[in-house]
Amino acid sequence: MRTHAQAVVIGGGVIGCSILYHLTKLGWTDVVLLERSELTSGSTWHAAANIHGLHDNNNITRIQNYTMDLYNALEAETGQSCGVFQPGSLYLAQTEAREHQLRLQAAKAKYYGLPFREVSRTEAEALHPLVDFDGIRCIMFEENGGNVDPSGVTNAYAVGARQNGAEIVRFCPVTGTEQQPDGSWIVRTEKGDIATQWVVNAAGLWGREVAALAGLKLPLQPTEHQYFVTETIAEIAGMDRRLPSVADRDGEYYLRQEGKGLLVGAYEKNLRFWAEEGTPQGFGHELFADDLERIEDNMMRAIARVPAVGEAGIKRVINGPMIWSPDSNVLFGPVPELRNYFCCNGIIPGFSQSGGMGLLAADWIVTGESRYDMFAWDVARFGAWADAAFTKARVGDQYANRFKIHFPNEERQAWRPMRQRPAYDAQRKLGAVFGLNYGWEHPLYYGFPEGAVDETHGFTRQGWWEQVGRECRMLRENAGIIDISNFAKYRCKGPGAEEWLNSLFANTMPKAMGRSCLTPLIGVRGGIAGDFTVTRLAEDDFWIIGSGMAERYHQRFFRAVPLPEGTTFESRTEAMCGFNVAGPKARDLLQRLTNASLATADFPFMRSQWIDLAGVRCLALRVSFTGDLGWELHCATEDQARLFDALIAAGKEHGAGPVGSRALMSLRIEKGYGSWSREYSPEYWPQEVGLDRLCKMEKDFLNKAAVAETLARPARERLVILSLDAAQTDASNADATGGEPIFKDGKGIGRVTSGAYGYSVGQSLALGFVKDAAAGDTVEVMVLGRPHRAVILSEPPFDPAGARLRA
Repeated sequence: MRTHAQAVVIGGGVIGCSILYHLTKLGWTDVVLLERSELTSGSTWHAAANIHGLHDNNNITRIQNYTMDLYNALEAETGQSCGVFQPGSLYLAQTEAREHQLRLQAAKAKYYGLPFREVSRTEAEALHPLVDFDGIRCIMFEENGGNVDPSGVTNAYAVGARQNGAEIVRFCPVTGTEQQPDGSWIVRTEKGDIATQWVVNAAGLWGREVAALAGLKLPLQPTEHQYFVTETIAEIAGMDRRLPSVADRDGEYYLRQEGKGLLVGAYEKNLRFWAEEGTPQGFGHELFADDLERIEDNMMRAIARVPAVGEAGIKRVINGPMIWSPDSNVLFGPVPELRNYFCCNGIIPGFSQSGGMGLLAADWIVTGESRYDMFAWDVARFGAWADAAFTKARVGDQYANRFKIHFPNEERQAWRPMRQRPAYDAQRKLGAVFGLNYGWEHPLYYGFPEGAVDETHGFTRQGWWEQVGRECRMLRENAGIIDISNFAKYRCKGPGAEEWLNSLFANTMPKAMGRSCLTPLIGVRGGIAGDFTVTRLAEDDFWIIGSGMAERYHQRFFRAVPLPEGTTFESRTEAMCGFNVAGPKARDLLQRLTNASLATADFPFMRSQWIDLAGVRCLALRVSFTGDLGWELHCATEDQARLFDALIAAGKEHGAGPVGSRALMSLRIEKGYGSWSREYSPEYWPQEVGLDRLCKMEKDFLNKAAVAETLARPARERLVILSLDAAQTDASNADATGGEPIFKDGKGIGRVTSGAYGYSVGQSLALGFVKDAAAGDTVEVMVLGRPHRAVILSEPPFDPAGARLRA
């Protein structure tokens, strides 16, 4: 066994072997995989191993199709069979909502050039004569769907990795991972130690235990999961082809051919957790006792849809463990608090994603950043607040609702409420309905019965749509009070503060006291890793505001630039709360609470002051994400409730009141403002989102060379604002929400990143990226998967000159 390696991968399941293989494909051949038992031990060997290409997240769709295409190439490269069967997959919609989902996926498939199309009942019956299609509203067919052999795929990755120089050591449990002062690691095993630059935790069912060796707690929880295989079915035995799989997600089961019978699996409501205190070290290729009664309801729905299932005997039952994250997505990426420790844990659809997951992991490790924005997978999306109780509750909800549609704006209620700020009770009494943002409860909208939860979900306008409109109109006509405590807040102090911030951010830091600037944070590949507002409070004192849900994510960048001696940088997100008071009467409302002059001459746009509001000391910034006249007010957390009460009381005489985050979404889209993880991400270049003017190339800053390279190229596409045809959106009762493809003359030219109804401008709006199109062009946005006419606007529909913002 080697004693030194560029990377050590821990875990010999399909994901660990894929990462090892892809590292070698990117040129890292001095790599080692350590497996505690035999390859495929744990969850890999007993997986149903279905493969499919479409996902609600566009980037996950891309990597799933990469994975499906890879398997045949992997067979040819290694000579190891992957057991690939691709007879196709039938997707069934029993409800209107499922039909909307499938039609949207079909539109995305057309945009990406993927073989996914609607078929008639007659064609579907010819494809799968055992299915009863009664009650089905819509049928889609994915031509390359199917399944693979779990052991075959895993061993193909292993063979490919070995051929490229990697070493795989079986029956070699890891007993320790110790970081060294230079950031490298010592991985300890019973067979000896390995010094390595990178540790990759792909330990599957043992991901928690391996993480604990490095002092980490990962939010993971295993469950039992069952599927069964029938005896031979005569109709199948008589066929000269393989039947397509059936995705009847409204029926909450999955079904495909296995041998000459059928395999049926289910995610039941009465789930069973396993290994809550830790996965047993001796567990490997064992299974649990059968318990088909738990999935009886699901089985009966499968039998009703495919009667042959009920007529055949059961040949084999598989009841094995799976390990889940709180949102059923993988925990992926370098741990922000450690150097060179990569996680890839909690994977559910492993065989649909293994190739893409391995590629992106190798990308990140070798180049410093993955080629796609995968924040939906990033381990940094959870913080320490995602404890064992939260994880168990959310995993239970995810498992029991595995096939439930994840609607736009949907808020799951498991283990709610979570973290609450002091104003929570007062907001609840005003009828706030709360959402969850990085573990914090925050108001989505107001005016509903106290204690109401966000229970109506769909692709169409929901019950909150009118109330959000009232909040938007109130703010535009009078004023609104928005809780912005979710914003990430930082303070940088000391003699090297300006120097450090200039070395970190692309824009030049403000020179004068009380001045603010907007600045991008540049990623390793020259894209937008973040957008921040920086305010100079004093000679060596700066206030920084960024995306709250990205606070842990951004630690990777903050740690990449060493702090000068005597300079501190600390998060103030929990210590400080905030409100944005915005609208044409915002100044009048606030002036009643302070002796400080808020007149434009004394408090211009993009300036800041410390002021007292109703006896509460606040840092006031003359900025507003609404695009309207407004101030951000940041106060100590213990003063938040008192400040909120004062603002609400003062607002009454001005026709002002509380406004939630759903209204803020609409307001910022009316103004054409982008937001992080939607319009701003490492995938997008500064000139594509209008932030190139904020990249000051005359100074040095993090990843300057990378952005210099991207800025030297023409924009691949550009961020635009679109107005959708009012008659069509009203007729369909739906607005764009994000992810919808954009077509022009039948050709895919882009996709929506954010969408909402612009209540104060009377237009259904969307932000999105397009190529080969310009202002004034008519395009089609695939709302609900159907074409809706839209026009690319030359400027935002609300106050394009910014007169109200600067009033």
